[in-house]
Amino acid sequence: MKNWIIRKIEKRDNQSVAKLIRSVFDELNIPKVGTAYADPYLDLMYEEYSKPRSAYFVVENEGRVVGAAGVAPLENEAETICELQKMYFLPETRGLGIGSQMMATCLQSAKDFGFESCYLETMPYMLGAQKLYKKVGFEYIDSPMGCTGHTSCPVWMLKKL
Repeated sequence: MKNWIIRKIEKRDNQSVAKLIRSVFDELNIPKVGTAYADPYLDLMYEEYSKPRSAYFVVENEGRVVGAAGVAPLENEAETICELQKMYFLPETRGLGIGSQMMATCLQSAKDFGFESCYLETMPYMLGAQKLYKKVGFEYIDSPMGCTGHTSCPVWMLKKL
């Protein structure tokens, strides 16, 4: 895959991002209840990430959104902790180093916003994602943090920024 870029989400990306996330859920048979799939703002990502100390990025390739991820404050947690949110990539983007660059972009934004730690939740069988998270310094923790509403995500990780 050539000519891809990482950029901030734009309002025109809302439908593409929602479609991308839903397609990855279908592909991997991720539960739809208690996960990001059920988030009420999935179709309004631009608006959701226009809030303070939030940023969402897309990977665009030849005018098509092929990956996405963002950071935002972790609800019901210390102001110094953010959450890596909704990091999903189409199969054609995986294994090319794009996830590592997206991760760097998200974590730099988190630092720029003044966060000191970054939290995430994932599924136990998303081993490729966990490998990337561990590579950049996320560590497993024993219980969930904050109030994400994602009760079906039983793997929790945290990174000091």
